[in-house]
Amino acid sequence: MAATEPLPEPDRLEGAPHPRETAVLFGHGAQQTEFLETFNTGRLHHAWMLTGPKGVGKATLAWRLARFLLVTPEDDGGMFAAPPPKTLDTPQDHPIARRLLQGAEPRHFLLRRGANDKETALSQVISVDEVRKMKSFFALSAADGGRRTAIIDSLDEMNTAAANALLKLLEEPPANVTLFLVAHQPARLLPTIRSRCRELRLTPLAPQDLADALTQAGGDVAPEDRTALSELSGGSVGEAFRMTNLDGLKLYAALLRLFSTLPRLDRTQALALADLAGTRGAAETFDLLVTLVDLILSRLARFGATGRTPPEAAPNEAHLLHRLSPTPQAARAWAELAQTLSVRARRGKAVNLDPAALLMDMLLKVDETAGSLALR
Repeated sequence: MAATEPLPEPDRLEGAPHPRETAVLFGHGAQQTEFLETFNTGRLHHAWMLTGPKGVGKATLAWRLARFLLVTPEDDGGMFAAPPPKTLDTPQDHPIARRLLQGAEPRHFLLRRGANDKETALSQVISVDEVRKMKSFFALSAADGGRRTAIIDSLDEMNTAAANALLKLLEEPPANVTLFLVAHQPARLLPTIRSRCRELRLTPLAPQDLADALTQAGGDVAPEDRTALSELSGGSVGEAFRMTNLDGLKLYAALLRLFSTLPRLDRTQALALADLAGTRGAAETFDLLVTLVDLILSRLARFGATGRTPPEAAPNEAHLLHRLSPTPQAARAWAELAQTLSVRARRGKAVNLDPAALLMDMLLKVDETAGSLALR
C-alpha cells in the first residue's frame, strides 16, 4: 500500500457503517438504563468497560454514551435546571453530534490502532505512543471547560506498555473526563485495569434485534433464516454481517450434508468444500469454513453433554446431533477435537500452508473421530 493512500479504519467492519455512524442501537436496554441512572444520580464513574462477545454493539454503545455526555448540558443545580434526561437519545443535527460524526469534536478522543513505523499499513497493536497521545490530549484544557470523553477500541489490541500507560491514567483520571473502554475478552486484561472500571456487560442479540441491526448495517436476512443466523453468529451483528456476505448459511448446510456421511466421509463433497477454501483470494472463505467446522463440533459436544437440542441452523441438524453425539463420552471426544482443530488450521494458514489441504486435513480428523466413536 502506498504511503499516500489513506489507511482503513481499524474499528470499522468492511462494508458496514462505522459505529459512530450507526443511528440506532438495537437491544442492550438494561445497560443503557443502568448508565442513565448513574448519570441522573450524580454517580457517574470515570471509566466504563463495555464487555461481551465481539460484534454485539459495544462500540456502537460507546459512541452513543459519549455523544450523550457531550451533548447534554451540565446541571448547574439552579432552580431553572433542565429535568433529568429520560433517554440517551440525542438530536442527530446537533453541532456536537455532527462533529463527532466527522471526527472533529475537540472534546472527544478516539484511541485505536495507528499506522506502523513506516506508515504503510495499520499496526497490529495499540502502542504506548497512542496512549501518550491521549494523555497529551487530556493535558490540554477543554475549550469551554465542559465534559470530555474518550473511546478505546479495543483494550484487547493493546500491547503491554500501552496497557501499563493506560493503567496510570485510570489511577489518576483527568478531571471531568469519562473513558469508554471496549473489551472483547476482559478476562485476559490486567486485573488492575478491570478493577478501576465499571463494567457494562453486553449479551448476544435476540434474533429480531440481530435482524434489525443487520439490516441497518446494510445486510439483509430472510425471515425464515433469522433463527439460523442467530444461532451461527452467536447473536453478533459483526459475525452475522460476515456470514451473509460469504453465504455462511449455505456453507453451513453444505458442511452438515458432509457430516451426515460420517463415519464414511464422502471424499467428493469434502474435496469440493476444500477447493472453495483453496481458490485465490478466498482467505475469508477459508476462515469462515474453519469457524463453521469448529461451530459444528461445539454444537455436537454441547448436545452430547446436555441432551438439549438447539434450534436448527440447517435442515436435519437435530437428527445429525442425535446420531453423532448420543452420549457424554461422545461429547467429550468432539470437545477435545474442537480444542485443537481450528487452532492448528489457522496456524498452518499463517505459515502459508495450502488452505485446501488444511481444510481437508480438518475434515479427515473429523472422520477419524466419528469412526472411533462408531466402534465403541
